[in-house]
Amino acid sequence: MVRLFTILCVVGTLAACGGPRGYNPSGGLGRGAVLFATGPINSACLQSGRKQASVARCGCIQAVADRELSSSDQRRGARVFGDPHTLQEARQSDSKSDNDFWAVWKAYGQTASTLCSAT
Repeated sequence: MVRLFTILCVVGTLAACGGPRGYNPSGGLGRGAVLFATGPINSACLQSGRKQASVARCGCIQAVADRELSSSDQRRGARVFGDPHTLQEARQSDSKSDNDFWAVWKAYGQTASTLCSAT
């Protein structure tokens, strides 16, 4: 009986050590999922030569892109990394498709900034 009680206490203690759940951009052990994906945004980010472009950060912003952007918006957005002026042109354009892209890209950028700032 004492042995059974001891085993139950050990199992209960181990189960309680699960730690917090949810998103954790720093990716600490037992701290939740880390956002990471590969795709056109990730590739363009890594090739951009920017000082803050890391494998973790670029993978995170790709994971957010997979959630927030269509595949065509991702391809168009990947070109922004090579030529940021194209984004300015889309913002100032009278074209509906350019204005739609600008709105989606701006919202995506805010979300990616929030979720990936710690990577």
